[in-house]
Amino acid sequence: MTPTPPTDALQGVRVIELGQLIAGPFAGKTLADFGADVIKVEPLEGGDPLRTWRLLREGTSVWWEVQSRNKRSVALDLRTPEGQEAVRALVAQADVLIENFKPGTLEAWGLGWEALHALNPGLVMLRISGFGQTGPYRSKPGFGVLGEAMGGLRHLTGEPGRVPVRVGVSIGDTLAALHGVIGVLLALRHREVNGGLGQVVDVALYESVFNVMESLLPEYDAFGAVRGAAGSALPGIAPSNAYRCEGDAWVLVAGNGDSIFKRLMKAIGRADLADDPGLARNDGRVARVAEIDAAIGAWTGEHPIEEVIATLEAAGVPVGRIYTVADIAQDPQFQAREMIVQTQDAQGRALKVPGIVPKLSATPGRLRTPAPRLGEHTESVLGGLGDTGEPGERAAAGGRTGSGR
Repeated sequence: MTPTPPTDALQGVRVIELGQLIAGPFAGKTLADFGADVIKVEPLEGGDPLRTWRLLREGTSVWWEVQSRNKRSVALDLRTPEGQEAVRALVAQADVLIENFKPGTLEAWGLGWEALHALNPGLVMLRISGFGQTGPYRSKPGFGVLGEAMGGLRHLTGEPGRVPVRVGVSIGDTLAALHGVIGVLLALRHREVNGGLGQVVDVALYESVFNVMESLLPEYDAFGAVRGAAGSALPGIAPSNAYRCEGDAWVLVAGNGDSIFKRLMKAIGRADLADDPGLARNDGRVARVAEIDAAIGAWTGEHPIEEVIATLEAAGVPVGRIYTVADIAQDPQFQAREMIVQTQDAQGRALKVPGIVPKLSATPGRLRTPAPRLGEHTESVLGGLGDTGEPGERAAAGGRTGSGR
C-alpha cells in the first residue's frame, strides 16, 4: 500500500456502481483508485459474475481483486421493490451512477434517468452499452467483442487473408470505460464550476472503439481506401514492424521519423539507404517499404536480440522486445514506477496487482482497501442512509449529497 496522501483527487465523490463484469466496473475502479467512494451493488445470488471469471484462488477470481479494489459491496435484488427502493435511497445521496445494462433494463425497474434525475437533480448517470441509448440498434445485446468488430478494430487485426483475430484482452470494454470516466469528470466539472445540473453520459462500445481508429474513415471518404489487416506492420508509416533476430526472437523497430530513419540505416550498415534522397520522407519510404523491411530483417537475423536492442538504443532508435507477463513482472521500469503493487486480498493473502494510471504529482491514486466480499458492506451502507448531513459534513466523511450545486 502507498502512503496516504493529504487529499484524494476525488475525495467526497460518491459513486453507485450497478454495472457488472468489465466496462462499468472498470470505470468504477478508475474513479475509486483516485478516492471516490464507490458502492458496488451486486446481485444477492453469486454477486458480479466476474467473481468467478478466469483463474480462481479458493473460489474467487484474482481478476476480481483488481477490478473491485477500493470499493464497498452492497448485495440487493434489483428485481424486487425492496431492492429498487434501496437503490433510490443510495442515489439520493450520490454524485454518480454507473450502469452497463441493456438499454431499457433500468427503466423497467423504475430506475431510469427521468426517475432518478427527479430524485437527485445533480446526479451524473454513466450509461455504457453496446450501441448507445438511441438509434436502431439500441435494444441489441452488445459485448466488447461486437463493439470491437463494429468499430473497425477486428478488420485491422491479424494477418492479411486469414481469419480476423481479436486483441487478447477485452479492449472494447476498457475503451468504453475510459471514455465513460472522461464523461463523468466533464459532467462533474460542469455541475460544480458552471452551476449546471447532472446529466447522462451515454457511451457505446462500438463508438469508443471507432474513436481511436485514427485515419480509417477520412481515408475511405477521400480515396475509397478500405484499410485491412497488415500483421505486425503499420501501413502507411515506414519503417515500423517486427523483425526476426538470431534464435527466433522478435524485436520491434520503429524507425519512421525522418532523422530516426537515417540513424537506423547507418546503425545497420546501410548508409546508402540513409543517404538516399528518395527515402528522406515517409511517403518515399512507404513506396519502398518492402526493400527497407528486407534490409532491416537481414541485419537483425544475424544478431541476437540483446545485441540488436543495444545497438539501436545507442543510435537513438525506438526498439524493444515483445514482453510476456513474466517479463513485465521482472522489469525494473514497471517496478520503479510502482506499476506492480504488492497488496492483500480480503482474506489477507498476498497478491501482486497492476498499479494506478495516470500518475498525479499532488493527489496520486492509491490502494486503500481490498476487493470486498459479497455484501460485505450492505448493513453499514444501508443503515447509514438516514444520515444525510450538510454537504460539507458529508464531504469530510468521504461522501456528499447529490445536489445540483
